[in-house]
Amino acid sequence: MNIEEFRRQNSEQIKSYPLALQALWYDYQDDWHKSHKLIDTQSDRDCAWVHAYLHRQEGDLWNARYWYRRSGRAESKLSLSQEREQITQALLEKI
Repeated sequence: MNIEEFRRQNSEQIKSYPLALQALWYDYQDDWHKSHKLIDTQSDRDCAWVHAYLHRQEGDLWNARYWYRRSGRAESKLSLSQEREQITQALLEKI
């Protein structure tokens, strides 16, 4: 599945995806709060990566850096849209 196909999923279809991808889907729908709520209490590396991106998007770089460390990833220097696509593509390749 590519990113465009992923983005075209509806809210019922997206429930079958891992939480990190669900959170990204909601971010694509411009629902930062729903996206953050889905992963806020998760501790796996994929959710931590999405969590880092969300806090970077929010402008909370201190918190973003914490979540990048938890994810095992370096802090992104890409644009926000490029980073979101990078994360989405990487996570889609895992399913």
